[in-house]
Amino acid sequence: MSIKIGEFVFPGDVLRDLTVVNGVILKGPGLHSHEEPNCLLVTRAGILCFKSPNTYWIDGQQKRYYPKRGDLVVGIIKKTGNICKVDIGSSELSSLSMLSFEGATKKQKPDLQVGDIVYAKLLSAHREMESELVCIDSYYKAGKLGPLSNDGFIMNISLNFVNRILDINCPLLKTLGQKYVFEIAIGMNGKVWINAKKTKDILNLMNALLAAEQESNSNIIKACKQYAS
Repeated sequence: MSIKIGEFVFPGDVLRDLTVVNGVILKGPGLHSHEEPNCLLVTRAGILCFKSPNTYWIDGQQKRYYPKRGDLVVGIIKKTGNICKVDIGSSELSSLSMLSFEGATKKQKPDLQVGDIVYAKLLSAHREMESELVCIDSYYKAGKLGPLSNDGFIMNISLNFVNRILDINCPLLKTLGQKYVFEIAIGMNGKVWINAKKTKDILNLMNALLAAEQESNSNIIKACKQYAS
């Protein structure tokens, strides 16, 4: 039985019937080449992900995030309307008003579709109520908030690693920036959006993040060398 996109997979599973472009399949974190042609071997448990035309990877971080007021998060639009519903990895979807964007009015709203990615701030978060997101600051400016390009990739990392990356003493982003030109949005919810000119570069960056997650700050540069050389 073939494995479908979005299904949970385990180490040792073999992915077949994959999309090949010019004889090439791009493999991201959690996948290795297989002896059978046009097949990939799963090396970590997680969700099988795909991005057109021929990129596959495994998303292995599935821990629950608990919303906190003021947190910056990366979310995925699940339902559109005057109030969008956004998946930020918590037990319930969050709400995002179409008026919570810079310059938005009742007649002029952002063009958001299901599956689009946003970088937003938690305006409110209560256990008994649906959390609320905004894409503007206290001065009604977007700043770094708002829709993110669908050309980028989303991956999940542990919540502890988020805090490490954002620490001023962590050398990870500086090390990767010496090799790659890229954009990154790091959510306190463990979701990370990465974009670069080449898909291969994005996959290398994703692999570098996974490698660095297992290392101390003093060993991060060494762990990233194979992807930043």
